[in-house]
Amino acid sequence: MNSLALDYPSVLLRNEEAPCLSLYQPTHRQHPDNVQDPIRFRNLMKEMEASLRQQYPQREVGPLLAPFEALANDDAFWNHTSEGLAVLSAPGVFRVYQLPRPVTELVVVADSFHTKPLLRITQSADHYQVLGLSRNSFKLFEGNRDSLRQVQLPADTAQTAEAMLGNDTARHGTDVQQAASAHATKQFFRAVDQAVMQHYGPSGGMGLILAALPEHHHLFRSISKNPQLRKEALDVHPDAMPLEALRECAWQLVQADYLERLAGLITAYGAAAAKAQGSDALGDIAKAAVAGRVATLLIEADRLIPGHLQTTTGKVTARRLDDPQVDDLLDDLGELVLKAGGDVVVVPVQRMPTSTGAAAIYRF
Repeated sequence: MNSLALDYPSVLLRNEEAPCLSLYQPTHRQHPDNVQDPIRFRNLMKEMEASLRQQYPQREVGPLLAPFEALANDDAFWNHTSEGLAVLSAPGVFRVYQLPRPVTELVVVADSFHTKPLLRITQSADHYQVLGLSRNSFKLFEGNRDSLRQVQLPADTAQTAEAMLGNDTARHGTDVQQAASAHATKQFFRAVDQAVMQHYGPSGGMGLILAALPEHHHLFRSISKNPQLRKEALDVHPDAMPLEALRECAWQLVQADYLERLAGLITAYGAAAAKAQGSDALGDIAKAAVAGRVATLLIEADRLIPGHLQTTTGKVTARRLDDPQVDDLLDDLGELVLKAGGDVVVVPVQRMPTSTGAAAIYRF
């Protein structure tokens, strides 16, 4: 299983050899609902094969489909799925991502990966982290308005006081194991804070929420150097509630800030457009994106606009989505903006300030 947090956007926005194959489908965690998932996957494979044979009649498609076939036959994989699935493949590249939210079934054969569904998951606009902390162990969660998942830490990552403190644990072993040593607890909390900042990066978006028993809050805050740590916290350890209940509590803490931030972006777009420093015209946005002028791009969630974007001139041409030279224009615009160091925010349709599917704020 590949890590979306590590791959996006650096790996998935690289120029790969065509054809680039993108497959998305909703999946299910529990039996018997998950029985249908490999069947739907094979149906999408047939759709992909038909598109490949139509667009590349002279090419041997067997090797391109072989990794998909292997995944379809992996019973262990289909018995442990999440809410959604993304599979991206190109010659020499095959990436599989379990997604924390459902996605619309989609197959795209193009000269670049279709990544907008992944952008919506990884973007910082409604993203937050939850640090579940006790005297002896910690867990890290990542979430948004729709879902929350525990971060699967690498096998060599220390998650307990005993593993983190090493020799100090040996000296204070009894205290640590009995959660009775204030010195050991302080050391552990400091190590957790450093690990979160060093290995898991900034929480981005709405920040890092501490979830711990009330007696641990003051000590951790007195030690933490993490600028993303929010003032609001949850007075409970995550093990004490179901994951969905934890998501609801966390989202209640960040929702007001998210809506305020989104409203600010929409207001900023309106002011920029009034001064000719922003636009909702896809052709104008494309030219600005090619020139590296787009500071912030709002794109409408769950909307596909088939077309071809010439990345050297910004020229936009309407096409069919099953054409191998065609992708979703909104997806391509987002990729260009990200590569140029701009911000891309996927916005629910009911909050989009335009009807074209996009709204750009220019740098100059």
